[in-house]
Amino acid sequence: MTITSIVLAGGHSSRLGREKHQEKLAGKSLIDRVMSRLSSISSEILLVISQKQARTSAQSYTHPEARTVVDLYPGKGSLGGIYTGLTYSNSFYNLVVACDMPFLNTALLRHMISLSTGFDVVIPRLDDNIEPLHAVYSRNCASFIEEQLKRDDLRIRGFFDSVKVRYIEKEELERFDPEHLSFFNVNTEADLVKARTMAKTEAAGK
Repeated sequence: MTITSIVLAGGHSSRLGREKHQEKLAGKSLIDRVMSRLSSISSEILLVISQKQARTSAQSYTHPEARTVVDLYPGKGSLGGIYTGLTYSNSFYNLVVACDMPFLNTALLRHMISLSTGFDVVIPRLDDNIEPLHAVYSRNCASFIEEQLKRDDLRIRGFFDSVKVRYIEKEELERFDPEHLSFFNVNTEADLVKARTMAKTEAAGK
C-alpha cells in the first residue's frame, strides 16, 4: 500500500507567539523530528502551508523530504489543510499529522495504516475525544470535506457520518503507545519546555 503523509504546518502559532516548526528538541527541529518518523512509512510527504506563509516565509517551509503545497481554502483551519493535502496527494490513503507532534509512534502509525483498507477514516479515540490530526483519510473524504468548507463548517468530524470510519479505541492504541505521547503537541512555551525534557529523556534511553 502506498501512503502519502500530509503534514499540516499552516497554523497561526498564536499561543507560542512565533513559528514553531523550527524550534529545537534534543538538537533536532520539530519539523525534522516529524519528517524523520514519517519517511520510513511514506511514499511521499506533503507539507501544507498557509497562503500567508507562502508569501512571507515560503523558503523556511521547505524540507528535503517533502513537497510543499499551499492551502486551497485559506483561513479554513485544519479541515482546509486536510482537503488541500488530499487534493495534491498521489495516494488513495493518506496519513495526516500536525507539524508540532514530536513524539509520533511509527508502530502505531503502521498499525493504523494496516487497518485502512475498506475504511475512509482510521482515527484514534480516547473516550469521546478523537485525534483528527493523527489519522488516516482516504481520498473519498475530499468531496465531503469540500462541501463543508463551502458551508464554512470547519468541524473535522462533520463528514464522518457520510464515510466509513474505523476508530482506534484506547485499549488498542495503548498496545503501541501506553503514555499517549503520539498526541502531544507544542502550543505554548510550557509545552516546549516539557517537550525538550521529554526529548532529552528519549535520547538518553536510546
